[in-house]
Amino acid sequence: MVTAAQQTASAPDAPRTFPKGFLWGSATASYQIEGAATEDGRTPSIWDTYARTPGRVRNGDTGDTATDHYHRWREDVALMAELGLGAYRFSLAWTRIQPTGRGPAVQKGLDFYRRLVDELLEKGIQPVATLYHWDLPQELEDAGGWPERATAERFAEYTALAADALGDRVKTWTTLNEPWCSAFLGYGSGVHAPGRTDPVAALRAAHHLNLAHGLAVQALRDRVRADAQCSVTLNIHHVRPLTGGDADADAARRIDALANRVFTGPMLRGAYPEDLLKDTAHLTDWSFVRDGDLEQARQPLDFLGVNYYTPTVVSQADGSGVHTSDGHGNSPYSPWPGADRVAFHQPPGETTAMGWAVDPTGLYDLLRRLSSDFPRLPLVITENGAAFDDYADPEGRVKDPARIAYVRDHLAAVHRAIVDGADVRGYFLWSLLDNFEWAHGYGKRFGAVYVDYPTGTRIPKASARWYSEVARTGVLPGA
Repeated sequence: MVTAAQQTASAPDAPRTFPKGFLWGSATASYQIEGAATEDGRTPSIWDTYARTPGRVRNGDTGDTATDHYHRWREDVALMAELGLGAYRFSLAWTRIQPTGRGPAVQKGLDFYRRLVDELLEKGIQPVATLYHWDLPQELEDAGGWPERATAERFAEYTALAADALGDRVKTWTTLNEPWCSAFLGYGSGVHAPGRTDPVAALRAAHHLNLAHGLAVQALRDRVRADAQCSVTLNIHHVRPLTGGDADADAARRIDALANRVFTGPMLRGAYPEDLLKDTAHLTDWSFVRDGDLEQARQPLDFLGVNYYTPTVVSQADGSGVHTSDGHGNSPYSPWPGADRVAFHQPPGETTAMGWAVDPTGLYDLLRRLSSDFPRLPLVITENGAAFDDYADPEGRVKDPARIAYVRDHLAAVHRAIVDGADVRGYFLWSLLDNFEWAHGYGKRFGAVYVDYPTGTRIPKASARWYSEVARTGVLPGA
């Protein structure tokens, strides 16, 4: 018997129907949208410090105001309801809840998230809470940051505070968002906060993020509702060798270990890959990994969050040490410890405003690989989207056909992966709102909703209306 899904999969321009119960949502991060940087007890995170350091962020932009979501949250939830979103993935600001990274919670900070969650539930929108989206308390960084074991222990304590306050309301939890960026961009290349450039510190940070994840899952399981789901979100790099030669295949293997298996190994298999340890042996003996750490890091998960934007193309370098085309920002320091002889290449074809290649086949290939590697672990696309040079026309409309095409083609890739056996349960568009885009400041717009930064006015783009229809019906229209 040929199913409807198989019929539509064989016709590229036909509408595609997603499985019943497929979760449709959008995502944000606390520092990128909340603002209110010094209100109600909030203290600086590493991103406050980094953004206020001259030369770190484009135009000297900071997240001090961002999109003022801290004051306009009710308006933003109403927008989500208007768009028919089934879920909203947001992150908690650690320093809003626990300003120093130690000690009791600040109730005003928790009250903000209580109100937000209650409003989401009232509107029929499932809250999906991420505990960490890169905003480490500055006091913990001053004490050594993620390269130090104590930071993982403090994260578990913070998780317990959040779970005690919200565990009766929030059913879906994510421990970390893109720990690769936290470790290797924050401590390796320095293009993200805290801006350090030490390859060994980056590897130490990766390990303690793995440990923090495991400790956090245990803290959640002890406190949240019995039917709660626990997850982690990884920006799994879809790594492709430039050619079919052995040298380029080895370059891809090396980057896959540093980008992906450094986290999936401990979190999902309970071990670091042997090739990663060998590749980095000249930098460290990994003695910071203590007995029992890997058992702690490996905790049962209900699904794996997958963030995807563009593929990564590599080759063996010619000795020049090319790292500038890896898509993660330019720096004289590499975020790839032990991979000095790997070159990164810009994939061919159309690009977004970030300079990232538009290639939905990478998402399909990635989902198929993850399904093969971890066949019993459901997947959720927790971020996918694109930045373009959006603007409001004289009538106040924002037309963004390139974003509609990007999302449509990537959703088609997700649908194809599902038809071919991948257990994908949901899709979260990045992002709900235009916002502070890290080191790019306010110069890159990823939002489905346009934000006029001087006034804070929200204008749903054409893509928001298009995505709303997909989310309401579960049907992806043909091209």
